Amino acid sequence: MEAAAPAKGPVERLLSPIADVRPGETASVLLLTALMFFLLGGYYMLKTAREVFILSEGGAEVKSYASAGQALLLLILVPAYGAFASRVNRVQLVTWMPVFFASHIAIFALLVGAHVRVGVPYFLWVGIFNVMVIAQFWAFANDLYSPDQGKRLFPLIGVGSSLGAWLGSVRAKTLLDMTGPVRLLVGGAVLVIVCVLLARLANRQAVREETAEHQPPADDEPVGDGKSGFAMIFSDRYLLLIALLTILLNVVNTSGEYLLGRSIVDNAIQIHGAGAAAEEARGKFIGDAYSSFYSNVNLLGFLLQMFVVSRVFKYLGVGRALFVHPVVAGVGYMTMLATSSFGAIRVLKTADNAIDYSLSNTTKQALWLPTSRQAKYKAKQAVDSFFVRAGDVIQAGIVYVGELASFAIPAFAALNLALTVGWIAVAAALNRTLRERADDRHGAL
Repeated sequence: MEAAAPAKGPVERLLSPIADVRPGETASVLLLTALMFFLLGGYYMLKTAREVFILSEGGAEVKSYASAGQALLLLILVPAYGAFASRVNRVQLVTWMPVFFASHIAIFALLVGAHVRVGVPYFLWVGIFNVMVIAQFWAFANDLYSPDQGKRLFPLIGVGSSLGAWLGSVRAKTLLDMTGPVRLLVGGAVLVIVCVLLARLANRQAVREETAEHQPPADDEPVGDGKSGFAMIFSDRYLLLIALLTILLNVVNTSGEYLLGRSIVDNAIQIHGAGAAAEEARGKFIGDAYSSFYSNVNLLGFLLQMFVVSRVFKYLGVGRALFVHPVVAGVGYMTMLATSSFGAIRVLKTADNAIDYSLSNTTKQALWLPTSRQAKYKAKQAVDSFFVRAGDVIQAGIVYVGELASFAIPAFAALNLALTVGWIAVAAALNRTLRERADDRHGAL
């Protein structure tokens, strides 16, 4: 007869509305949840400082070119990361790569203290830090857990991300008002080092929590062979589909951000006029609109992560969860074809972004559970960094062409709707391939 599963303790029962945490998994998953909380909190400190440096130095136009610059840099950095990963084990990788980035923060802080203009290089650096470091820690979580464990536990780890992003942005504003941007850099660097310590503790605890279901790979083994992340993607249909999904999702989402911004500006002009005398009033309207938008998105995303994501994974599975975001986005853009009012666009984009930051993000991370260890670190790094920024570049090109052609909001919405159909088609192919991979590994996703 099969042995009965150990009874859940008070902590596991307390966490049950968020995730199905089982005895023996609690310590490692809480450490990883704390890691993601501090990582996203630190990122929002660094991101807030980025806006201060760019705007104060008169370099806001760099945003139009930043994605292309980051993509070019990532063509060099991703292979370099892969070469380093081939020579070290996972503990060394999650130690030295974040420390490498933290050292840059210290350099930027010194330069700012010496009154050196750092706006453009810091803007590029934060964009690379965001995609590379976060991708690595999610790869680390993928490496520690089996597909079944990841399906159950990733919703809780995602709560750490959502809560960290929300509270990090609030704390960043307070620190900025009190002490200025250098304090944000120092705080961000400290939190990155805290994440390294938490990763090492989580690794040690996960190895101790070894069960009959899953034994994490030995932490003294190198992460992978000499094959690059790009080579893995173009030689594996499943990884290529993940890359295509990432590009389409990012193009559609950032195009929607453009439509929201355009709608806010148009509404500000309609209410306050386009003259120089109304510039301050328009600025206040835009600031209030974005503040309200971000607050609503963060709150809704947090609630979805807390109470919805684990249930979607449980009842639909990871593969079917891929369809939720593009279907919601598609309905939104169909609505925009009928009405392009500011209120409608704001509501639709709030739902779009909240799902992106919660269910969609956790689903994308879970797609890597049935992949090889090398793919988790190397191919994932390429997808989450280069292909994300490639989507930004494509979106910028779409906006440029659309502006030249004098596209109205419904025209952009129609284009986004067509891209969403392609997004759904890629999700369907991924769902089929994911089921095949999960069956091969005797685990249902």
